[in-house]
Amino acid sequence: MEKAYLVERIKTHLHVLCNEIGERRVGSEKNRLATDYAGKILKEYGWQTEANKLSVIDWKTEGAELTCGDKSFEVFSSHYSLGCSVEGELIAIDTIDKLEQSNITDKIVLLYGDISSQQIAPKKFPFWNPEEHQHLISVLERNRPLAIITATKRDSALAGGVYPFPMFEDGDFDIPSVYMTDIVGEKLLKCKGETVELVSKAKRIPEIAYNIIGNNSTENSNRIVITAHIDTKIDTPGAIDNGTGVAVLLVLAEILKDCSIKHPIELVVFNGEDYYGAPGQVEYVKQNSGKFSDILLNINIDGAGYHEGFSCFSPFNLPENVSTAFKDMLSDNPLIIEGLPWYQGDHSLFLQNRTPAIAVSSNWFIENMESQEITHTPKDNLGIVNFERVAECAIGVRDLIRKIGS
Repeated sequence: MEKAYLVERIKTHLHVLCNEIGERRVGSEKNRLATDYAGKILKEYGWQTEANKLSVIDWKTEGAELTCGDKSFEVFSSHYSLGCSVEGELIAIDTIDKLEQSNITDKIVLLYGDISSQQIAPKKFPFWNPEEHQHLISVLERNRPLAIITATKRDSALAGGVYPFPMFEDGDFDIPSVYMTDIVGEKLLKCKGETVELVSKAKRIPEIAYNIIGNNSTENSNRIVITAHIDTKIDTPGAIDNGTGVAVLLVLAEILKDCSIKHPIELVVFNGEDYYGAPGQVEYVKQNSGKFSDILLNINIDGAGYHEGFSCFSPFNLPENVSTAFKDMLSDNPLIIEGLPWYQGDHSLFLQNRTPAIAVSSNWFIENMESQEITHTPKDNLGIVNFERVAECAIGVRDLIRKIGS
């Protein structure tokens, strides 16, 4: 009976988030509607609720155009890039060595091949920023091209199912950029050395967004922090990534409200996991600077409820009592399995601050992270959700919390 009830509650939450609201990019009105909804649900069930204001940018485009003489090429404005209307010589570069050796000042640069094989970490991203990415950005900024065109292949591990993907998705990187498929890039290579004209009708808009935090106690010591991000990438309803995570968090607000639980519970609706600057995560780290030792455990839900396979809970650095409770919970919930370790989620910020964590997801997604073509696309809709799997995740988290406090 309980599971059937939770399935209906989850369907209600997901209908609001993914159908009525839909795409929830940070800075958009729909993103604020989503966080308003989450805050309302937490308050309805008696949680002490706060909304933490975040300064962000929204971003919109009316498209992009690229021409070389009478030839035109399909391109797309890179997400969060500045717009432009420029004309200049096309320089084509496929390695970092060639980039370092080429005169690209006041030219339009096509990056293709090896140099465009992966998405570049935003220049100010605090949680993951490889030196080679920082170096690439510094070379481009130092040499000041008019604009950048990137020809990209598939990169499911970092870009989800998006093809082509924007090599640069960075509101702090001020060289205008557009992107195209690698196939179109091969055709554009024939224009190397010729004059091309590029127009990108994109603009950045200063806006606000919110983290929503709910607590069931004024105590902070040894609290369990349950997290899920509410934002989506552009052009996706974000069902698995991460409407289902928010739905789990919201039903936990309901089923935990009257439970006798030893440890304080904090529910955090993060805003920014799929946004270039992770503003909600940065704000949370700042708020808890020097206080992460007060957190007994983070449980982060992201990617839960996929219609294929089991749900999985991946443990990281659990203390002995939590590890014992974790194993007991798995024994009581045979449709939940122990998952492989993975780090592309908000549990990583807790791990970086030496806090034990459990990442709740779908085993199929963890095992197929390198090749799935669903997340960050319109395919990530309610048609791929198994609502019973989502309910089982909520029950599993509830059971784990009870066992930790027993």
